[in-house]
Amino acid sequence: MSAEPQLQSPWQAATITRIEKRTPRVTSFWFQPSRPFTHLAGQHVDVRLTAPDGYQARRSYSIASAPEAGAGIELVIERLDDGEVSPFFHDVAEVGDEIELRGPLGGHFIWEASDGGPILLVGGGSGVVPLMAMVRHRTLQKSAAPIALVFSARVWDEVIFRDELIGLDDRRDGFDLVLTLTREQARRPSDYSRRVDARMMMQAMERLSKAPRLAFVCGSNAFVSAAAEALIEAGVPAGLIRTERYGV
Repeated sequence: MSAEPQLQSPWQAATITRIEKRTPRVTSFWFQPSRPFTHLAGQHVDVRLTAPDGYQARRSYSIASAPEAGAGIELVIERLDDGEVSPFFHDVAEVGDEIELRGPLGGHFIWEASDGGPILLVGGGSGVVPLMAMVRHRTLQKSAAPIALVFSARVWDEVIFRDELIGLDDRRDGFDLVLTLTREQARRPSDYSRRVDARMMMQAMERLSKAPRLAFVCGSNAFVSAAAEALIEAGVPAGLIRTERYGV
């Protein structure tokens, strides 16, 4: 990440205004920044915690809320038992607490309704978060751009935003949801019970009106590598694939 956007985005205080459990290990936190904050779908922020002894820990989190949502920004934080930041949010943080954040950051992994479609989104686990911002942005803009989201989770109860995504899928307005569970049998007839592969990508693209203009892939390093390879094997040019990775 270049120094320029970091200089343009100084640290600021943000207050936790709402907390909502999403899955057994994933929770959404809404923050109200102390200064005006505008972002694009797909961007992220840096969060900084400072201990009483001055030790600081920083982590980057994608923004789940659409730019139009208002009422602050939603960050989705997965509990990592050996993490420095996520246990604080899951075990200590409460509504009314203040933390420091910096952003928005990132200019490559973004989509605006004016960019048009079709768009193919591929997310693994909490990698769905920036993709959810794009889906919500499309909905709030009343965009007709076709979007297909392939979302891989281990089990049904770990499908983040499950009810919201299924509700959007049921509208049949050009948004198609493809769920694939890697450790359970699929719950819906149109879903899968395996890891992402080229055939799955080809079938997801068949749900779009034509070949995708762009494909966005987000998840762990291993997931992104496998999904990008599957997309290329399915015929998506590498130059049209944008990726965002986290962890190992």
